[in-house]
Amino acid sequence: MLNPVTDAFAADLRTRLPAAVFRELTPAYLEEPRGRFRGQGGLLLAPGRVEEAAEIVRACATARVGIVPYGGGTGLVGGQILEAGPAPVIVTLERMRAIRAVHADENVLVAEAGCILTEVQDAAEAAGRLFPLSLASEGSARIGGLLSTNAGGVNVLRHGNARDLCLGIEAVLPDGSILKGLKRLRKDNTGYDLRYLLIGAEGTLGLITAAALKLAPRPARTGAALLAVRDPAAALALLALARDRVGEGISAFELIHRAGFDFIAETLPDLRRPFADPPDWTVLIDLGLGAGQDPGAALEGLFAEAFEAGLVSDGLVAQSEAQRHDFWMVRESIPLANRRIGAISSHDISVPLSAIPDFIAAAGPALASIGRFRINCFGHLGDGNLHYNVFPMPGETRADHEPRRSAIKRCIHDLVVSFDGSVSAEHGIGRMKVEDLERYGDPARLAAMRAIKAALDPAGIMNPGAVLRAPS
Repeated sequence: MLNPVTDAFAADLRTRLPAAVFRELTPAYLEEPRGRFRGQGGLLLAPGRVEEAAEIVRACATARVGIVPYGGGTGLVGGQILEAGPAPVIVTLERMRAIRAVHADENVLVAEAGCILTEVQDAAEAAGRLFPLSLASEGSARIGGLLSTNAGGVNVLRHGNARDLCLGIEAVLPDGSILKGLKRLRKDNTGYDLRYLLIGAEGTLGLITAAALKLAPRPARTGAALLAVRDPAAALALLALARDRVGEGISAFELIHRAGFDFIAETLPDLRRPFADPPDWTVLIDLGLGAGQDPGAALEGLFAEAFEAGLVSDGLVAQSEAQRHDFWMVRESIPLANRRIGAISSHDISVPLSAIPDFIAAAGPALASIGRFRINCFGHLGDGNLHYNVFPMPGETRADHEPRRSAIKRCIHDLVVSFDGSVSAEHGIGRMKVEDLERYGDPARLAAMRAIKAALDPAGIMNPGAVLRAPS
């Protein structure tokens, strides 16, 4: 059983930590983007060094006080919000945002966990390199949270998830010891790889404080195109054709349904839209090629071959970097438009690539048995990750359908599992999907996860109730 933060506990910490560590607990630390969760009060601490973070964890371990790690607050499954239970210590690493080292010749950058993703991207660019992790919240998401959730984003097809971009981890373990794992090695087979245990654990096994990150060469030339495809099956065929033509030059391959453009027109009318009359299905393809290669010519050649094969009916090839940016601005505005419409139920799911057309074809009729809805299906087709979101009809609100929300989610998740997919592709489990993990998770895997949690965090202080249900 955990204990709440008390005045005596806070007073003891004030004798052990600098005054700068203590911060005012404003409402921003108790909210999450979709408004589904509302956190409770506690003590907000902002360590500036790993040693201060370790002191906080040791004190909490001794007093059996829960710790909720807080990154940029952009998580969508409630992992950064504790709604109920004893008042916790909320630890933000926003003061730990130094770029400790850049080794351009090794393609490695060492960043503290409080660094915002764009800061890491900018540091890499200044060194003539690329840090390829990219997602809509990159202007506020922090490296520690991105690693803790194994964030994905738009470049997974080429560069992998956050886990694939990390060589080493510095972290504070639940007993307050410091894991000094910031090695810059590509090969290190010296026992269990604790880096991969902490990445994706959502703060339940330790507090990530810094990471050695992989960089990549910057593409000499980039290009993008929006191509109208017949249907999702044609989009998959287009992906295969693009891979045959440009190989690893494909950085991203995004599927967009007409609803995404319609929602932008409805909620963001000042945003320039690429099509006056959007097609039912569109693919946004992004290329990064080497010197001497012409991405515009490659995309035009791809369009011509795909048109001849009956896969595409229309398309726009970016004629400048500014137009490429405009294409991506539209894609990255879809989540904002979704929030303004107000989803009844949002689903971050993945299925095997070849199953995507059948899943999409089956999901609509399955939902029709529950009611009439608008569907916005979009996402990272290249890696099988779809955001299949359900919205009210015009004139209705999501509150009108709140009694149906559980049935909608269950309908979609049951279908995903029947296709051998995942009910959480890139957002994690947090607290929102704990029951889903219990319902759909492999029993042997869940037992192993609980055993690992009990071994590393026997008092259960690290992000209690996230990923795994807290013991009663």
